[in-house]
Order: sequence, then C-alpha cells, then structure tokens
Amino acid sequence: MTPPIRPVFACLLLISVKCFTSQVNRITPGMDRRLYSRYNFLQKSVLFESRQQGDNMLPINNDKEDTDTKSSKQSIVTAALDFNDTPPNIDVPLSVQQIKTTGENFIDGENVDECTEEEGCDIPRFINPNVDDILQLRPQDIRIVKLEQSDEEYQKDLDAKRAAKAMSRGIYPFVDMFRGAASYIASHRASVVVFHIPGDLLEWDGFTDMINDITLLWLLGMKLVIVAGCTNFIDRRLANDNSGELLPGSMRHRIRITDSETLRVIKEEAGFVRFEIERQLARALRQGSLNAGGVSLNGNVVSGNFFSAQPFGVVDGVDYQYTGVIRRVEAEKIRAAHDSNDVVLLTSLGMSPSGEAFNVNSESLAAGVASALNADKIVFFSKYGAILENKKSDEMIMSLRVPELRKFLEFNDVKLQGKGFAMIGNEDTKESLEPAVDDMLIKLAWSHQVLQNGVKRAHIVPPWNGALLQELYTQDGSGTLINRDVYEGIRHATVEDVAGIYELTEPLVREGILVNRSKNQIEKDVNSYYIYTRDSLVLACAQLKRYESSSEIGCLVVSKKFRGSGKGDAMLAYLERVSLMSGGTSVFVLSTQTMQFFVERGFQKVTVESLPPSRRVNYDVKRNSKIYMKKISDQREIDAEELLWDR
Repeated sequence: MTPPIRPVFACLLLISVKCFTSQVNRITPGMDRRLYSRYNFLQKSVLFESRQQGDNMLPINNDKEDTDTKSSKQSIVTAALDFNDTPPNIDVPLSVQQIKTTGENFIDGENVDECTEEEGCDIPRFINPNVDDILQLRPQDIRIVKLEQSDEEYQKDLDAKRAAKAMSRGIYPFVDMFRGAASYIASHRASVVVFHIPGDLLEWDGFTDMINDITLLWLLGMKLVIVAGCTNFIDRRLANDNSGELLPGSMRHRIRITDSETLRVIKEEAGFVRFEIERQLARALRQGSLNAGGVSLNGNVVSGNFFSAQPFGVVDGVDYQYTGVIRRVEAEKIRAAHDSNDVVLLTSLGMSPSGEAFNVNSESLAAGVASALNADKIVFFSKYGAILENKKSDEMIMSLRVPELRKFLEFNDVKLQGKGFAMIGNEDTKESLEPAVDDMLIKLAWSHQVLQNGVKRAHIVPPWNGALLQELYTQDGSGTLINRDVYEGIRHATVEDVAGIYELTEPLVREGILVNRSKNQIEKDVNSYYIYTRDSLVLACAQLKRYESSSEIGCLVVSKKFRGSGKGDAMLAYLERVSLMSGGTSVFVLSTQTMQFFVERGFQKVTVESLPPSRRVNYDVKRNSKIYMKKISDQREIDAEELLWDR
C-alpha cells in the first residue's frame, strides 16, 4: 500500500528539520565527509590498524603513531598514467596535488607552454591499465576509528556557516535539504530493508529518536524488518565461572552454549527486548499517522514464527544444546505482512517444527532474513560508533565495494563459518581487540555475506542522533556504505579485444553516430578502451582520455541485446570513478545524437571554451559536436547516482 501524499510531505518536513537541527554526536548533514578529518572537529580514537604478524592481528597502541602514516598524512591518491613514449608496463605516478600546482597546461605529467596539433596534443593520454590499484583500497591502508563526542561549539559554527551559504543563494537550509533528499526518497520508496538493532541501544539516550527515525522510513514507503539482539541483557543475567571450563551460558567461538536454564533466561530477555521495541514502534507509528493529517495508514508491529531454527549441534566435541541456526525463513509471510503495511519484528528465538526453542545469533538472523527476502538493504546499527578511515589520508572511508571488503576481511583473518557464526583469528583474538573493533569487523563480515547472497547494499550506522536519516537521505552519509560489485566484468581492453570493439562500434559509425575508427586506430589506442565482458563476449565498450584535470569519455556503446539493462550506466559510473581517483575533477563528452543520455545523468551543456586547452585545439568545427560536462567530487556522489539505475 502506498502512503498518501500528505503523510509523505509531513515526513519530508520532519526529515529536513531533524537533519538540520540535530547537533550532538554526529557529523553535520551535507558536510563532505572528507572535510571533518581536515578540521578535526570530531575527537577520534584510533583503535585498530590492519597489520599482520604471522597470522595474528595487532591492536594499535594509541600512544604511538605509525611512521608511514605520519609521513603520508598529506598524501593524495595517485594515478598511474602512461606517457606516449613509455612502455605500457611502466607506471608513472601522478598525484592530484601535482596537477593542481603545475597550472592548466599540465598534461598527464608533461609541462607544455602551448598545445597545438603540430606538437602532438591530439595524441591520447591514457590512464594505466592497472586501474584496480586506483579504484580499490589496499587492506593494509584501512584502519578502524571510534569517533567520540563532537565539539559542540565547532558544530554550531559549522551549522551557521552552512545556513549562511544556503541563504546566500536565496534559499532556506531546509529547502536545500528537501531538494537533496528527493532522489533518495524516490529510490528507497517500496524498498525492503532489514535492520539489526543490538540490545545495547535500548539503554541509549537516543533510542526513542532512533525508533522515530525508523518510523519515518516506514511513512516514506519502506518495507521494514527489524531484528533485535539481547546479548548484553543475557550477559548480565549469567554468572560464569573463571575457571576456564565450558560451563552452560559461556561462549566458545563467539557462540553461546545454551542449556535449559540459559534458554529460560534468553526467553525472558528476548521477550523484554521485543515488547520494549514494539511499545516504542507502536507509539511512533500511531504518532506518525496523526502527524500525517489524521490519515490512517493501518500499520502495525507484527511478530511471530517468521523463521524456523534447528540445533547448532556438536562441534569439536562441544554440545551447544539449545543454540540454533536458521532452518528456513518464511519469506512469503513476511511479504504478506509488508503488503498489509506492517512492520515485522523478530528476536533471536526460533522454533523448530517439533516445537523446541533455539537461541539464534541475531546478526546471523538479520543476514539470513535479508538474503531470503532479496532485500534492497541491510542496516546494522553499531554499538560504539566506529568507522573506517584511510591511513594514508586520514579521511573517512565513505564506501567500500565487495572486492575491497573481501580483501580487508581476509587480511585481518575474519571468516564466516558455514553454520552461521563469525571468527576473527583464533579463540584468543577477541580478548586482544577493542570492543568497537570486534563489533565493526563482525558487522563487516555479515555485510559481505548478504551482498554475496544478492542484497544490493549494506550500511553500518553509528549510534548518533539522526545518523540513520543522514546515512540514507544525504550524499555525505554518516556511516559505512558497502556496495555489491556492479562493475564486475568491466576491465581494461587488450589487443585481443580489438575485433570485439570494432564489431560493436562499426554499425554506429555507419549511421554517423560515432566518429570512424579503423581496427588499426582502435589497436593503437587500445590502452584507452574499457570493455564490459561476459563469457569472453564484448557487451559494451567506452574510451577514456585524460586532458589536464579533466577526462573525455567517448565511444560509449552497448550491444543491442543488453541495452536497458544498466550496462551503459555501469560503464559510465566506472569511468567516472577512474577519472576521479586518478585526480580528475570533471568528465566531458562530445555528441551529435545521444546527448539526452548524458543530460539525464547529470551532464550539462558547455561551450568549446570550457574544454581543456589540449582538447580545445583539436575540436572538429565541421562535425559541430555538442559538448556536455559533469563535475565529479567524491565517491559517495557516484554511489548516490547508482541508486537511480542499480535497482
């Protein structure tokens, strides 16, 4: 059931006011997350850096600073570029800073006073084929950081500056936020989202506001499943002997050994958590309906046997008794509840067909439900507010892709076992890790699992007031976004791909849509081509040339059989990322007939004078191609654009 217009408008107003006014324990809305570390308005504690000593990880000593990190604080991601006379296997690094300081006549590492055809400025400058080194973070360059309470005075000053900036353009700040959230509201509408709420957050001062924010998502048309944990409440009730024996209620490999007495405690605590969240949700749903003009949305909180469980069994001689794993998720029943506009609430207690109750790990349950529903998102609320940070630049890592996450988990010896529990190193590793690090690594592991199972995106959101709305409805976000690899199959072209590229482009050359490119010319320029392949077939291709701090995208072609499937969007976004990470600040295209495709994707028409000098002198006046340019600023902006086509 689609919410009516009036409730949606009311929700928009609530979101805008909330995003702008909340000032405690979170990053300022709309602020580029790369800036906060530069101004250091958030106190941070570096808890963990990816290191290896043999097979063990080491928590960082907060009193010491990695000399490599210290010396590279001001470094900027470098791009490996091929010079015209440099063999393809030799990389020549070029940093963003070099581009900025050498003037506009700096062309891929060469200083030129003037640029004319006679001097060879029409020779393409290509980004090195080893683009994986540019697009992917190395696992050893990632560290886990816990953000502490923000400097309120600095925060207020920053909010005032943002408000003044918006007002200087003749608009109110909340109007600016409305407009910025529009594409996210449209993209998230009718999407299925699974939330995991650790029991610790029930005692957090901002818990009521968090439930209100979740309700706003429901009012805006999201279909919600909430999985609640209660580990902290169980731990308080259970007294463990310090003898080291495996007593009932103790943990082994992060899995609780659940006997009948422990199961009774879990039932009581899970019941408390369920009814406390249900109480808050019922209030928020009712209040939201009234605030929406009295229109009844007929939403309820429903719980029940939406999944079944089975025994974890005996592992390494240890009987886990009433500890269980997911047996089956009743996906159709959950969808039926969503069709009735209900919010589904689950706890970690699952029943077997024979009527026995089993204690299931709540993060495993959230991941299993999201996978069974083929959810659009899974959102893990962290307990401690940890984020990922780039050790080289001291900048917050706004997003990761599955290949990067996989390498990070492998590097830090994080594994998911087949029976639904996570392992970090060996049995003793947990004791050497800060709780915030341990919590973050486990949530990253489950995020990787669900993305492998078809869920499109995972978010790890810190426990800050308003962080959920900021993460889902602003470009800057508040936590860590993990995307599946929508670029799988895209790679740099080689000589062996020339025939496939020619076959793809030749029909459009005949129609006059593309400039004529012979096989010899394609082979000569093959280092500038990227292709989208499947089963050795070239499904799409594009060309990327670098001029000063801007890149030209050309020859973007998708096979007729695969048009409308997102291949063109994936190629375009991929090339934007390559250009951005290699130091570019804009991309441009020249087109005579396919302009609308680029206009719909944020490109704006410009004049010949807007072209880089080295490209301007070679502009074909007779062909009279129209020029469209797009500014690119950060990865999260490209992540946001993916929402429009990766559905």
